[in-house]
Amino acid sequence: MLVILTFLPSLRAGDIEGTIIIQRKLTKRKVTPSADFYQRGAAVELGSDPDQDPLAFERSHVVIYLDGNFGAGGNNTAELNQKDRRFSPDLVVIPAGSSVSFANLDPIFHNVFSLSKAKSFDLGNYPKDQSRTVTFAKAGIVFVDCHLHPNMSAVIVVTPNRWSTKADGSGRFVLSDVRSGTYTIVAWHRSAGFFRKTVHVNESGHATVDFTIPLDEGGIVQQARQ
Repeated sequence: MLVILTFLPSLRAGDIEGTIIIQRKLTKRKVTPSADFYQRGAAVELGSDPDQDPLAFERSHVVIYLDGNFGAGGNNTAELNQKDRRFSPDLVVIPAGSSVSFANLDPIFHNVFSLSKAKSFDLGNYPKDQSRTVTFAKAGIVFVDCHLHPNMSAVIVVTPNRWSTKADGSGRFVLSDVRSGTYTIVAWHRSAGFFRKTVHVNESGHATVDFTIPLDEGGIVQQARQ
């Protein structure tokens, strides 16, 4: 791991900007769960967005953050709701020390759990309009599922510090208020895994870095769960 330079009061803060490039032609995602999934509780429409650009979807599911345990973590609370038999959003990014609330907005029971090394939990069955909250103390990738509905999945990326973000649909991202120095910047995609680069924020307080994420033409394969 690259050693992070010690911050000095005189160092200026600026932005790290960049672009995520998906190197693959994608077809539109289709969700076709079996009939069994719809038999557990009241009928609920499975949420989908058939008009969504698949490339924009993949770019917006890349997480970018600075590596290293420096600076303050966080004590924020993000939301990962259960709506239309899916998690919304399906990707959450938080700094270590933050929490995530899991609200059930469906007229059926859900049972949210994770077996990930970074954080394992099982929230049990709970009905509509109830919520559970989990705190994530350490950095890592947390895969989230529902015991009652196998089609449901989401990811919580817990970063080691507050300098983290997701790319937008066009692939652009910005990490703001970064002091001048040399860092390791990480891009993570659920299928492609981790990509790391060295980036130097100069005295003018600005740096640019781009990532190319290669994906197999044959389909998206989830990386090994941690």
